[in-house]
Amino acid sequence: MEYTYPPVSFFFDVIFQGESLNNQSVETRFQSVTGLNVDMQTETLKEGGENRFEHTLPVRTKYSPLVLKRGLVKDSKMVDWCMDAILNFDIRPMNLLVRLLHAQVSSVNNSAASSQPLVTWKVINAWPKKWSVSEFNAEQNSIAIESLELNYSYFEPLK
Repeated sequence: MEYTYPPVSFFFDVIFQGESLNNQSVETRFQSVTGLNVDMQTETLKEGGENRFEHTLPVRTKYSPLVLKRGLVKDSKMVDWCMDAILNFDIRPMNLLVRLLHAQVSSVNNSAASSQPLVTWKVINAWPKKWSVSEFNAEQNSIAIESLELNYSYFEPLK
């Protein structure tokens, strides 16, 4: 079996986990996932008598919103969960997994036989902040894209 290195970024999936989906793990394919970012916030401290520099101290981490995009889906438990939170203020946070996958290439027919997670990030306490659909334009031949923006507490890479 052969593995692609460095890994490709277009082969991934997202798995929602939680009571909001009747205790079922729901796997959903997306066109793009952005926002797996963490940033260390800092504050400066001026020391009396020392005028040449300021001390920069770490304060806390800040996580960017997670944005998921895909073609518009008519019936979706994930969209129902999102609409309940946004329209009814029924916010039920859940965890989700973002998995970067790699294909195992079969030497028999050179096709992707199966996919295994290369890296998995567990996103903790995600809740819907925004749902939107792309522009409808009669002059373009494009797919209607829905976007879901999630806030979350933190993420952690799984080993």
